[in-house]
Amino acid sequence: MTTAKKNQAVDVRASLKDGLARLRAAGVPSSTLAAELLLMHVLGRDRAWMYAHSEAVLTPAEADRYAEFLQRRASGEPTQYLTGKQEFWGLEFEVTPAVLIPRPETEHLIEVVLERLGDERGIKINMRTGAPSQTLRIADVGTGSGCIAVALARELPHAQLFATDISSDALAVAQRNAIRHGTADRIQLVRTDLLGDFLKRKHASNDAAQLFDVIVSNPPYVARSEAKELPREVRDHEPAAALFGGPAGIEMYERLIEQAAELLAARGILVLELGYNCGEAVRTTLSRQGAWANVSVSGDLAGIPRVMAAERVREPALNCDRRARA
Repeated sequence: MTTAKKNQAVDVRASLKDGLARLRAAGVPSSTLAAELLLMHVLGRDRAWMYAHSEAVLTPAEADRYAEFLQRRASGEPTQYLTGKQEFWGLEFEVTPAVLIPRPETEHLIEVVLERLGDERGIKINMRTGAPSQTLRIADVGTGSGCIAVALARELPHAQLFATDISSDALAVAQRNAIRHGTADRIQLVRTDLLGDFLKRKHASNDAAQLFDVIVSNPPYVARSEAKELPREVRDHEPAAALFGGPAGIEMYERLIEQAAELLAARGILVLELGYNCGEAVRTTLSRQGAWANVSVSGDLAGIPRVMAAERVREPALNCDRRARA
């Protein structure tokens, strides 16, 4: 806003109109939504209030703060980092520049996990016997904001979640989100590269209790060479460690699938979000190992292959014998 405008009383309607014009001129995607969300955040009000009270006058502090947010958004800073929040699975999550912003398409991971578990393992009470279902051990690899782990903990009250990330700052955000949504007592946060710490524990103990029933992940899958093709909001502001999977973009899948083959129990489920054009490479990696069955690919609402799931088959007797001798 200009100095002249700063010295004038400005109402909600005029502020929103000015914000929309500024963001549109800057080429900001979804400029109307961004202008609304930023003003709602500044005012501490919802959309219904804002439009019902369009004549309400902003305080000088509110007007200045809105102007600052508009400038930062026009320069490419994501709306979610400015407001500090993003909705996922019907829940509001704190987000900071330390974590990837949760996307709606990632919710499909939750749907596939629940579908794969089915009535046999996916509900708290065994419908045939009435007995409590066995506790599920689930690993969310690269948890970031913790949105996947929290959503699964809410849907599966008989599950114990292990949320891993290499970033201590990301784990701090995930911890706050777990507390916020009442799931902190069932989510153990582990700072490690993928599932490295769990592999060490398993090799040290050779204990089947260390195995997981589900491993789920939205891993980094953007190729380094594709960085320039990303929107500036993503390329310049979201954490590189959560975006880039390596030179080809599939390197994290290869490592994670290899680790999952050791850490999933028989009939355990691996569920992965797929990057653009990653599907065939991930399927080839699964086939090469020979440790997987019931491989499926699900598309998102746009029909783009988004989630690949596979079931861990029983390990060959030779492998079991070798470990028994180790």
